[in-house]
Amino acid sequence: MNIKSCPMGVYQTNCYIVTLNNQDIIIDPGVDATKWIKQNVINPIAIFNTHGHFDHVWSNQELKEYFNIPIYCPKDDAFMLENDPFSQGTPSSKADILVEPNQQFILADTKIIFHHFPGHTPGCSAIQIENNLFSGDFIFAGSIGRVDFPYSNPQQMKQSLNKILQWKDDYIIYTGHGSSTTLYNEIPSLKAWLNYI
Repeated sequence: MNIKSCPMGVYQTNCYIVTLNNQDIIIDPGVDATKWIKQNVINPIAIFNTHGHFDHVWSNQELKEYFNIPIYCPKDDAFMLENDPFSQGTPSSKADILVEPNQQFILADTKIIFHHFPGHTPGCSAIQIENNLFSGDFIFAGSIGRVDFPYSNPQQMKQSLNKILQWKDDYIIYTGHGSSTTLYNEIPSLKAWLNYI
């Protein structure tokens, strides 16, 4: 497995290309991500959204049309792709696969799990590929996603933090913004945020 990343747009949203068995999965194609993605994929097969915020889905439709590949989005956030709820001028896109909470897929001969961690958004998910977790805006290095946005829910975020704190294995966490980290490294921070919310 090979992982490429590049921060996109004014919010420096991390876009990822995960190559598995010579097939590319694009994760969170944000603002102006298309050019970089075209330069760094060989055989793209899918677009994954960790959640529906505009800075993670901006280039969805452009890439879907160019490569003729499906968009996978947590079903509870799919409305954000179509309706631009934050009036950011986000190009409209439509999810081809409405991902159920904690749904599993096999792509490129690899098991992929969309772990449902609502709070930042209703459908917010962390995508597990082997021992890697693409956390979107659920977990950052030293922080967590905001819960004061429209459609955010502090109580759900507390439940999500409690859920992941029960995990026993370590994972490399590729965050939606900022540097990567590990689950073990983030445990003290996650516990502190749990008490703060």
